[in-house]
Amino acid sequence: MVRVFVNHVDTYKGKAISKVFSSSVIGASLEEENEDTQPPADNVSASASGQNVYEVIGTFNDKTSEKPSWVTEIIPHTDNPSEFLPVLLTCDIIIYDVTWEQSQTEEASWAIQALHDHLSDYTTPKIFICLSTVLTWAKSKPLDPDDPEVPFTEEDYRRRRNHPNFSNQNATEKLVIKLGKTDKNKLFTYVVASGLTYGLEEEVFHFFFKASWHGEIPALPVFGDGQNVIPTIHILDLASILVNAAESKPKVRYLVAVDDSHSTLEEVVRAVSTNLGTEKVTMIPAKDGLLIKDISQYDYDHLTVNLRIETNFVKESMQVNWKAQSGLVENISDVIKEYKEERDLIPIKVCILGPPQVGKSTVVAKLCKHYKLHHIHAADVIRQHFEKLERQASRADEDDDNEESDDQAQAAQEMLELFKEDKDQNSGRLSDQYIIQFYKERLLSMPCQNQGFILDGFPKTYEQAKELFAPQEEVDDTDQDATPVNYNQLIMPDVVVSLTATDDFLKQRVINLPESVISGTHNNEEGFMRRLTAFREQNEEDDTVLNYFDELEIHPDAIDASAKSEEIVEKIKKLVGEPRNYGLTPEEKAEMERKAQEELLRQQQLAEEERERQEAAEKDLREQRKAEWNEHLAKVQQEEQEMLETQSIPLRNYLMKHVMPTLTQGLIEVCKVRPDDAVDYLAEYLFKHNPQID
Repeated sequence: MVRVFVNHVDTYKGKAISKVFSSSVIGASLEEENEDTQPPADNVSASASGQNVYEVIGTFNDKTSEKPSWVTEIIPHTDNPSEFLPVLLTCDIIIYDVTWEQSQTEEASWAIQALHDHLSDYTTPKIFICLSTVLTWAKSKPLDPDDPEVPFTEEDYRRRRNHPNFSNQNATEKLVIKLGKTDKNKLFTYVVASGLTYGLEEEVFHFFFKASWHGEIPALPVFGDGQNVIPTIHILDLASILVNAAESKPKVRYLVAVDDSHSTLEEVVRAVSTNLGTEKVTMIPAKDGLLIKDISQYDYDHLTVNLRIETNFVKESMQVNWKAQSGLVENISDVIKEYKEERDLIPIKVCILGPPQVGKSTVVAKLCKHYKLHHIHAADVIRQHFEKLERQASRADEDDDNEESDDQAQAAQEMLELFKEDKDQNSGRLSDQYIIQFYKERLLSMPCQNQGFILDGFPKTYEQAKELFAPQEEVDDTDQDATPVNYNQLIMPDVVVSLTATDDFLKQRVINLPESVISGTHNNEEGFMRRLTAFREQNEEDDTVLNYFDELEIHPDAIDASAKSEEIVEKIKKLVGEPRNYGLTPEEKAEMERKAQEELLRQQQLAEEERERQEAAEKDLREQRKAEWNEHLAKVQQEEQEMLETQSIPLRNYLMKHVMPTLTQGLIEVCKVRPDDAVDYLAEYLFKHNPQID
């Protein structure tokens, strides 16, 4: 087993390089290409087929990343790189990407120095590859001042002059080359200067791909005049070159990894815009490129480089299975396909059908908001097409000197007159052939092809569906292995939903519509019944629009529309699956967080108000109960007092009759005699004169 170390396997380059190594058969690049040898199927890895592949270990840039399935081991993050030196010493090939993070130049310099210091411990030779960037050539003087288009090659690497922001990379390159000269049988060192990488998820060009896919800006920006030549290479071609370098151990220690293109920035941006966006570009001052929030300093430095450089050794001496040797512009269609697949930006295509007033538009609107898709409604499609023709027809007056504009305006005016005549002949309605033409143009537009769409209630008949989804090109009958496809795959829906409801339910829904909604539309009783009758007639025979999809094995799903729209939307979400887009933008996330915070504060305020209300209610209840208790207590005390007074009357009468006269007389005697012990005297007096004794 050959062990390969790759730093930061969770970054753009590290992910691609580690994945290519993990699927590469050891020594395969050294074998001559054999036309009779069939490559393994794409869905069968080399290791699964019993072939010996590289074992990859690496580090993470983001501590929270999860270990990729193709990586055998992840070295835990540490602030002291010497702690994983024992692991590096077990590796046969060490690859350090120093192109984008300055801290990795320091770690790579430490790694090559540490490996050099342990030369005496090696039992097998080791290979160290420093993946650098052509920005270390950015300020090199032309080989021929009279002919600045003469390109640099690997042989000129000693004459290179780096971009000011890439001096650390240049220093690391020199150290790697220097230490590789000590013992060439034990430590092989290489520097690979990479062009601007593209492909798969994209890197420095990602801003242009993402902006084009979203279609939110009218034209892609080009910095300066856009005539600067930018060296490029597909990320998989770069990974293949690294595999070749590791296996062939070339004598040349400095390699340039670029494709054959010498495309300018304008050519690249225009190719992306034409094939993925609005087809428009705009020139902006070079310095304004840094004002774009999604353009980093690293991206800006690479996009503004002006360098002609070629690789001779790689093309002449390596068995590279090139994926895009002719460059980004020439392979833009394949690159865009990779970009969409790698980032899961495959458009979602849905068709919602059903009778009039079944709630299609309401459901479609909610689904479009959730999935960020385009709502395709017949009225909007026709209106937008007429507005486009009217704009084109009016341009002739704005630009009288432009012959091309005159021709377009004349053609647009003729089309408007043709459509007007057709509407006059069909009681104000356009013929199906024109409506289908408008639909095709809309569905094949870049926005619908990028994000996807939801068809709202169209097509309505078998013939409309057959004409709308008809293939653009004739099927090639000579290819016996090809699966015949008799529809346009670019616009054919992946999910078809039929909302079902009874006539009584639909009539009741129309009856409950407000007058303001019905007024001026065909949703009045007469218009609704006419459309409902037409719909039922169109769906009674075998040749219905649902049968059309069934024949293509795109089986429609029937959903009862009597349920709430939220429940219907949830059912359709399960059929469609998860959204396939970039998700929420930072602004949308901030807005959601703001709304969530406001909702939390509102809930807290409501809870506080409810708590205060409950406390006030409890306080009032306590006061009420206290008042009732006090009132009850006073009443009880009054009753007790009255009872005591009533019970004391006989006793008072007895005292007044039998006790008080004798007691009074005794007190008078005490006052007269004034004995020494008045109490004892009174007691003796009362005892002697007790009426009962008498």
